[in-house]
Amino acid sequence: MKQLAILLFFLFTGSLSYSQDLEKDLSTLGRPQQQDSLQKPPITAYKIISIMNDTTFLDTTLTIQKDYKFNYLRKDNFELLPFANVGQTYNSLSHNSKDENLLPQFGARARHYNFMEVEDIYYYEVPTPLTELFFKTVPEQGQNLDALFTVNTSERLNFMIAYKGLRSLGNYQNSLVSTGNFRFGINYRTPNGKYYVRSHFVSQDLLNRESGGLNDQALAQYLSKESEFDDRSLLEMQFENAENVLFGKRFYLNHQFYFLKAKNNQIELEHVLDFSDKKFIYRQDAASALFGDSYRASNLRDEVKLRHIDNLVKLRYQNNLLGQLAVKAGVSYYNYGYNSVVILEDQTIGNRLKGENYSFGAEYSNTFSGFEIYGDAMANLVGDFTGYYFTAGLGYNINENNALKVEINTNERKPNYNFLLNQSDYRNYNWQTDFDNQNSQNLSFKLQSKNIANITGEIARIGNYAYFAKGEDNGVKPSQSGSNVSYLKLKVKKQFDFGKFSLANTIMYQNVSEGKDVLNLPSFVTRNSFFYKDHWFQRALYLQTGFTLKYFTSYNMNGYDPVLAEFYVQNEQKLGDFPVVDFFFNAKVKQTRIFFKLEHLNELINTNNNFSAPSYPYRDFLVRFGLVWDFFL
Repeated sequence: MKQLAILLFFLFTGSLSYSQDLEKDLSTLGRPQQQDSLQKPPITAYKIISIMNDTTFLDTTLTIQKDYKFNYLRKDNFELLPFANVGQTYNSLSHNSKDENLLPQFGARARHYNFMEVEDIYYYEVPTPLTELFFKTVPEQGQNLDALFTVNTSERLNFMIAYKGLRSLGNYQNSLVSTGNFRFGINYRTPNGKYYVRSHFVSQDLLNRESGGLNDQALAQYLSKESEFDDRSLLEMQFENAENVLFGKRFYLNHQFYFLKAKNNQIELEHVLDFSDKKFIYRQDAASALFGDSYRASNLRDEVKLRHIDNLVKLRYQNNLLGQLAVKAGVSYYNYGYNSVVILEDQTIGNRLKGENYSFGAEYSNTFSGFEIYGDAMANLVGDFTGYYFTAGLGYNINENNALKVEINTNERKPNYNFLLNQSDYRNYNWQTDFDNQNSQNLSFKLQSKNIANITGEIARIGNYAYFAKGEDNGVKPSQSGSNVSYLKLKVKKQFDFGKFSLANTIMYQNVSEGKDVLNLPSFVTRNSFFYKDHWFQRALYLQTGFTLKYFTSYNMNGYDPVLAEFYVQNEQKLGDFPVVDFFFNAKVKQTRIFFKLEHLNELINTNNNFSAPSYPYRDFLVRFGLVWDFFL
């Protein structure tokens, strides 16, 4: 509520200040020399800037890609398989081995799909105040809202404030989701253009009630499609007394100063500060035999924290002929762990991983004769954790309709923190390991062609692959593969237009040639949308309506563990091999996009008994609608 009140305050004060400016403008309506100032700015003047300094402008068009991104994550989730309730986790249908981290990452990765990292925060430059509202219905008792307001108080200073909230009860017992993502950011440059600063603060809390999935009796009832249990709330779960929550706060500062800013030569000093706190809690009123023995029978609570402070300094030289070269150095402080030591019969498990790491690296980029080359490398030189990454790429614009990019990436670092140290009130979930560094090599390419298709592919090899698996004692434990994991991924996207009709296709092929017992992926995933598009009512309304089919082949789908909020490898049960058909009717009126969808429409013909993970049902038929509304003051 406090964050929402702050948001409303900024919306009100921003509107008030600009309403005063508008009154001044209206008072000059009778003066011809002032009329140009009242013209509406072009949409390209509303700039959106990423942390990598890639700049786009506000896009209010309606395309099939906008439909794919109209979801809780606000990203295309083609490679993800959602759970039954909105805001729960996603099972992954693919794997991405590219990594540029030098240190272990915080665990509970199943809770991180909606956790906004540094690269998920954008900065703005707008000629007039801009508000964007996202709204979408949820399965039961709740709503999903994302509101953003940004304003330039001057040509050089921009403020952004936003809040994304979700509450959804869900159709199954004990599947409530309640999440909030608050963001505030600034974007500023000095009058002489020699100093730039971009900074943000985020506060996030992502809570999921956990049920452990269907119990044995409910599983049989679900599989047999008994009509009595079309009311999903009647199906009994493993337990109804647990929840986990991921908290996070981050202050981020990126500022740059130009010592020299001439036409052909530039010397720049850049400093980046990332100050982050994360906390993950699993709590349960009474212990469940599903996870093995426990140290206490009631009021179980596992809590782990991480404080990470990263300082990075870059000295960059840029020349129109020689390109851009930067040397960089960083220091990272980490403090991960628990409040007490665990003493077992054969082992004492510490409570903390704490220290500092010092790193050094370089970057280079240049463009010549239509070719773009770039490279980025960094390594830990001093500290408890060794590691490095190297990324290099070559891009070429063949012509205005075709572009090709090839990239290599190699990385070596320790597995995530919860592989190295974990404590729990469940006996089987306590460990302290000394795993070797995981290393990966990745070769990828991307062809963007209006004439052929958009094609991406990657070949990867991973050594010392770290993963979770269920042990004989019924607990999920970390493991490390003694052999290499190798896989191939190829994805093709192409849209065919036939007058007012279109067919959009995305097809992905994957093959794990080594390590099939530790990396399980479906061989094929496809999504195909056939739709009609046209302007109605004298072009006042633009609509798209049609059907989308998504399908993936069966495979040993990863299981989900709520104590760790992690997925684990299982090789006993193949799941998948089911289609999902959605009907959509989307419309655009001015800057408002309206979305209406019948999700999993084919479930009305053949009752759903499919899964998102072992014992976790896939989402049933739903009627959902919402909108994205951009308006300007």
